[in-house]
Amino acid sequence: MRYKIKKETKPTLPTFGKYKAVAVHYQTIESKQIIKETAQRTSFSEGNIIGVLMSVAEVVNDHLRDGDKVRLQDWGLMKLEIESEKIDDAKAFRPKKHIRGVRLHFIPESYEGSQPLYEGITYEKEK
Repeated sequence: MRYKIKKETKPTLPTFGKYKAVAVHYQTIESKQIIKETAQRTSFSEGNIIGVLMSVAEVVNDHLRDGDKVRLQDWGLMKLEIESEKIDDAKAFRPKKHIRGVRLHFIPESYEGSQPLYEGITYEKEK
């Protein structure tokens, strides 16, 4: 995994002015590539994989929107979390005013403290 060193530029953060490593992403792999590579590794056609992938996405999204957590075996747990302003009086809370948005949280699968998703990662500074 490649990284670069970046200075924290948000003055409101306690780490303002300090340096941190951030991941460098060179490309976005689209569904078409995932489908093609999956077909090459299995006996399923690309059409079958497209159908399954679309169905899984619909089912997962429906459950996430309903407030469920979704655990995909050998991958991890997904859940939606609300981001909102913090206010002093709970009775004054108004969803349209105080909720800023929703974020997807992904927690990789873990086996006895080991997370296979992270195994084998090496770090290389971008030149």
